[in-house]
Amino acid sequence: MLNGYMGKLLQVDLSRQTLADEPLDEAIARRFIGGYGLAARLIFDRQPAGADPFGPDNIIGFFTGPFTGTPAVSGTRFTVAGKSPLTGTWGDANSGGTLGAFLKFSGYDAVLFKGIAAGPVYLFIDNGKAELRDAAHIWGKDTYDTEDILRSELGDDIAVACIGPAGEKLSLIAAIIHNKGSAAARSGLAAVLGAKKVKALVVRGSLKVPLADEKTVRELRKMCLSQLGGHVDVMRKLGTTFTTVPSIESGDSPVKNWGGLAVRDFPDATPLDGEVVAERKLKRVACYQCPIGCEAILKAGKGEYRYAAGSFRPEYETIVMLGSNCLIDNIESIIKANDICNRQGVDTISAGAVMAFVMECYEKGLITKKDTGGIEMTWGNHRAMVAMLEKLARREGFGDVIADGVKVAAQKIGPAAGEYAIHVHGQEVPGHNPIASFAMGTTYLTNATPARHTQGSEEHHQEGFIPSFDKSSCRGRGKAHAKGAKFQHALMCTGMCLFVNMAIPKAENIADFVRAVTGWAVTTEELIETGERIENMRWAFNIREGVNQRHFTISDRLLGRPPHQEGPLAGVAVDAEALVNEYLAEMHWDFSRGGPSGRRLRELGLEDVADALGL
Repeated sequence: MLNGYMGKLLQVDLSRQTLADEPLDEAIARRFIGGYGLAARLIFDRQPAGADPFGPDNIIGFFTGPFTGTPAVSGTRFTVAGKSPLTGTWGDANSGGTLGAFLKFSGYDAVLFKGIAAGPVYLFIDNGKAELRDAAHIWGKDTYDTEDILRSELGDDIAVACIGPAGEKLSLIAAIIHNKGSAAARSGLAAVLGAKKVKALVVRGSLKVPLADEKTVRELRKMCLSQLGGHVDVMRKLGTTFTTVPSIESGDSPVKNWGGLAVRDFPDATPLDGEVVAERKLKRVACYQCPIGCEAILKAGKGEYRYAAGSFRPEYETIVMLGSNCLIDNIESIIKANDICNRQGVDTISAGAVMAFVMECYEKGLITKKDTGGIEMTWGNHRAMVAMLEKLARREGFGDVIADGVKVAAQKIGPAAGEYAIHVHGQEVPGHNPIASFAMGTTYLTNATPARHTQGSEEHHQEGFIPSFDKSSCRGRGKAHAKGAKFQHALMCTGMCLFVNMAIPKAENIADFVRAVTGWAVTTEELIETGERIENMRWAFNIREGVNQRHFTISDRLLGRPPHQEGPLAGVAVDAEALVNEYLAEMHWDFSRGGPSGRRLRELGLEDVADALGL
């Protein structure tokens, strides 16, 4: 028995309309854990180089980890992974909710789709029995209606992940939505499902995940719950919105498409404060067995912006990307915009980046009111933002120009627009400023999925995990980041929530859970090496696709070039080259290639990968 896993994968060939079970190899599970680690290994082996992201050869899958669906603290996460149509690189998107746990309860650790269906379908897994069903009646529906219809047909004891009209229309910034508000949003993977004509994954299950030592798992859970500290209480009340005002005031958040300063352009952020949003809260929402419950649903909107009761509370990223980034301080419009994105299936980070990009292009005269269909895309115009977002989600009018993100939009508008398209290799940058946190510069530029903020950290949450370094300069920080990132990759692949991990005081507790769940004699050191193997595997995918780290660049606006003349970050600049080179050295990578070296791949037991890349 493979403890912590159901021991089975589901292979779905949409072109042939066939489904096949496959045993999960224990050696692969231990070496890649789950989540995007397992995904990278399996997809690299099964997908040819150069596959069209929208073609039949591209494989997309839903993956769980050994903690998912177990009593391990916050074992709730699942990952969607495949080749990103947005960046042409490895792509993955992580989400909480209940789908990951339900997928395991239904008997599977992962589901992999290849091929293209002849017409709209959804996959229904019911306690080990899987079938493709016709989805013509829900194609074109938004994600809320889709879930409601499926629940009315199948019952309430299911979990649903689906795409909305944005994914159906192949928007490169489309998101997969689960539980009407949890999103696997980044990398544009909802568009891959749209191209394959897959509307939804629906799961029902009552099976139990086998554990090596259930008593110890529960004892560890009890111990960790008694020690949760830091941000837990405030997150229970406000979610990630507790950071909004401090982050804007400190310079961490974007202002005016990353080209402005809060002190000058957005001096009063209090209308976006978490307490203001909390006044609209209907009730708190928790993912499967989560001890925090950082999400919430809201009361019905009663003012200018009407949204139904039960609309999800926007989180930090959504508020700053659609708020300070666009110089918008109307919180009701941001809640409405978040509701639009959830219903239509759009990544709110990318949506906010696109809106700010359009506003700057409008200000510079690169687009006019005639181009935008009469919508005045001026800074701070919340009504224009909401109206344009509706068009983006449906690819209507100018919305079709911007539905594929800032990089593609800039190419359509003209060369001058490129300066205002803030992205890394096509992926819009999230709401954290590398000038405020050098770690963000490192992860944006070195992670296999570009412009990510949750897959690496130099200032790791467990005390004493990362060696000391000079926090006033970039020196030593790329090296420190590499060690933190290795551990965090392993952590993310277990299925554990990062927010809960942030409140657990000791890194060793993660290894304790792995041992109790799986029965493997895993140490923290092994987890660090496993995380390194996982990131090398993801980068091997990129290298095979013709993309290396040296292709990743970032706007001078996020590097302090030139440095700000006022505000909390005055005079601060990021030495991106130093950060990246330190990271590459610590990872033992090839500097000229900007990726894994053949020697390191072999040391990590990836000899076949090194051979496949000719290294």
